[in-house]
Amino acid sequence: MLTETERRAAADAILDAERSRVPMVQPSKQWPGMEIEDAYRIQDLWAEARIAAGARVVGHKIGLTSRAMQLASKMTEPDYGRILDDALFNDGARIPAGRFIKPRIEVELAFVMGEDLSGTGTLVHDVLRATEFVVPALEIIDYRTELPRAITDTIADNAAFGAIVLGGRPVRPFDVDLPRVGATLAQNGIIEDTGLAAAIMGHPAAGVAWLVNKLAAVGGGLKKGHIVLGGSFTRPLDITSGDVIQADYGPLGAIGVSFA
Repeated sequence: MLTETERRAAADAILDAERSRVPMVQPSKQWPGMEIEDAYRIQDLWAEARIAAGARVVGHKIGLTSRAMQLASKMTEPDYGRILDDALFNDGARIPAGRFIKPRIEVELAFVMGEDLSGTGTLVHDVLRATEFVVPALEIIDYRTELPRAITDTIADNAAFGAIVLGGRPVRPFDVDLPRVGATLAQNGIIEDTGLAAAIMGHPAAGVAWLVNKLAAVGGGLKKGHIVLGGSFTRPLDITSGDVIQADYGPLGAIGVSFA
């Protein structure tokens, strides 16, 4: 375990890397005693600093929702980070690639909460009842630390969250068979990957239920209006300036963005 001073130093280093766009040495290398609890506390301190500078938390992202990614990270559960309001983009946006260090993009579904949801024992049907609508989303992931990364590095670095793009057609959660929602991900006109939302823990709402239970352990929860990124069901795709990305969700519409 780290001291609070060490945790704050790690959070400050991540903030500096974010501002300078120069990746820092992995926190797990600088502070070898770092554990999962330390990593989430570092993320808390990072978020507190960003909020103090004017940002606002508008939701959460969930990562490591696929079995393959958990095995690769030697984890038995997902992880989570915060979504801040200055990292929200809409369909059709032209996004400056230079605001990121090494951006990659993933296909996801976003849950927009219609009511507060908190407490232990939360299940998929609780999430569906509390969700106002589900909407297609792209997550841009980014690393503020050098590679390779331990899971503690990823968690401390806000679970590698970079930005979110919302688009397509919002749907009520009970109006669609969510696990069967599929999408194609195209880069510069070439389809690079396809996937089904069932890849997210069997049901895309399962990750949200996990998150609510995890937040309950630290006295938190989801608020009405919060956006929750449920996890990726395609592989991460490297993006650079000049790329045009199109994600087609079939009946749920499509999202198109470009990078300048």
